[in-house]
Amino acid sequence: MAEPRYYDIRCVRGEITLIDIDNGVIESAGTSFFDKAVIRVLGPKGWGILTRDHINLDSKRELAALVEEAGRLASVTEDQVNLAEAPRGLLPVPSLGEDPRDVDLEEKTRLLAEIEGAARVPEVANTRARYTEGIDSVRFLDSSGNEFSYEAVRSGFSVLAIASRNGVMQMGSERDHVTTGFNLRDKQDLGRKAGEVAVSLLGAKLAKGGAMRAVLDPELAGVFTHEAVGHASEGDLVREGASVLGGKIGERIGCEGLVIVDDPTLHEFGFMPVDAEGVAVRRTEIIRDGVLASYLHNRETLSAVGNGVPGHARAEPGAPPIVRMSNTFIENGDATYDEILSECKDGILLIGSRGGQVDPGRGVFQFNAEYGYLIEGGETTDMVRDVSLSGEILSTLHNIVLLGNDRKMSPGYCGKGGQSVPVSDGAPHLLLENATVGGRGI
Repeated sequence: MAEPRYYDIRCVRGEITLIDIDNGVIESAGTSFFDKAVIRVLGPKGWGILTRDHINLDSKRELAALVEEAGRLASVTEDQVNLAEAPRGLLPVPSLGEDPRDVDLEEKTRLLAEIEGAARVPEVANTRARYTEGIDSVRFLDSSGNEFSYEAVRSGFSVLAIASRNGVMQMGSERDHVTTGFNLRDKQDLGRKAGEVAVSLLGAKLAKGGAMRAVLDPELAGVFTHEAVGHASEGDLVREGASVLGGKIGERIGCEGLVIVDDPTLHEFGFMPVDAEGVAVRRTEIIRDGVLASYLHNRETLSAVGNGVPGHARAEPGAPPIVRMSNTFIENGDATYDEILSECKDGILLIGSRGGQVDPGRGVFQFNAEYGYLIEGGETTDMVRDVSLSGEILSTLHNIVLLGNDRKMSPGYCGKGGQSVPVSDGAPHLLLENATVGGRGI
């Protein structure tokens, strides 16, 4: 068997705490533990990949046997893989304001129940709250002598309220996830807000659809940034011909002043001290002043596609790394929120996100807002519900008229290739012209 061109081993040991409360009833509360490793060997052509539990990284004999076994798998792969050179470096992990491991499960459950109970305002029929906490202890080594370890702590919660009146049901939700410690204290206001939004939507008007000026709030604009632009910039999709951004480096694809960034170094929910291939992370400007400047890459896709930097490989524990986003956002412009409303004159304000779909290959998207407000004469008026935004990615980027100065980040999880990783996305308020807004009003 030929000597491997390269190998790396990534071990993640940790624990996950989950608490679920449904209508005041504790459905589950407990902690599980895991210890997983991925061994990758690059043979004459492609990868050989093993996944294992409970390996001993300090045993040279065990590691040699695992590398040999993965090497045998690599020897029969046919796809040619090459790796770009990549910088090393490990950033410090954010310090914890309060370590969630210092708070017992009973206290966490009590605090989550207070948040869930706060959502139970009059006319709310159903409530649900979920707390998630993850502790990952990562160790990595590769054949080039790169070796490091770090610990990441993430915690957060979501709360959902469903209000009902005369057979009509509406939903409100809030969430908060952080990398900087325990975050369940004094958060009843978010539970109350979820309930109040659900109740307010019971009396909201049905939005009328059509082409109009639209103001996107930071959450919906952030979802657009992540789903429509971020995924289309991922090097594996570009390599596969599944991105509308393929072949457009150096072309103007958005309005002047538009800057879209993926930055793993920010202490947001998608923070990474180093990527899953042991590569140093750094801020990457995907779009700079409206011009496509860079793709997001791991070492393999950078070698195949070019036009970018590595450092965007991520993986769940026990899974091989793939190209992923981290903290993806539109940079601030200089318009105030009031200036954006005034410039809009007549249109609609879209708030929050209830999911949607995007096809990065065809370059089209459709997202559902949580709710909205009509804008009349530069001021918000009636609340509306059942409203969506759809369109083409590239024309939407060109149709941004104003960029706000109030960027806000929202945490969440992103799924791709069967793996889910923590991310953040965000933007300031944006003003779009010729936006395609969907609604059910007459």
